[in-house]
Amino acid sequence: MASTDWKSDLRQRGYRLTPQRELVLEAVDTLDHATPEGILCEVRKTASGINISTVYRTLELLEELGLVNHAHLGHGAPSYHLADRYDHMHLVCRDCERVTEADVALAGPLKDELRAKFGFETDMKHFAIFGRCRECTRKDASDG
Repeated sequence: MASTDWKSDLRQRGYRLTPQRELVLEAVDTLDHATPEGILCEVRKTASGINISTVYRTLELLEELGLVNHAHLGHGAPSYHLADRYDHMHLVCRDCERVTEADVALAGPLKDELRAKFGFETDMKHFAIFGRCRECTRKDASDG
């Protein structure tokens, strides 16, 4: 998503693309699945005066406006990514902490089953499955 898209998107909703908002959006785009602290470190490369509360407030606004989404990929702070990307779920390796994106269609049968049995509508944008990635599994198998 180009920054001009961000500008028009925000302007249509009655907001300006302030330098802080632009820096936070660019950091989210660059880092992909970054925590607010990671975003702050990236933003401070350009604007050292920005603090963590500004980053949190900006992320909250950008999420309300539908420009970013968050997911909980473990303990601690959520991770943020741009909302214009395809809907995906997150596969999180417990060993190396690598995050792999997978199409939510793969979870279609599970989603259907949860709806049928429990009347539960899942929000796959916040969905994370924890386990071990291919590389860590291979490494473990070759060590044994």
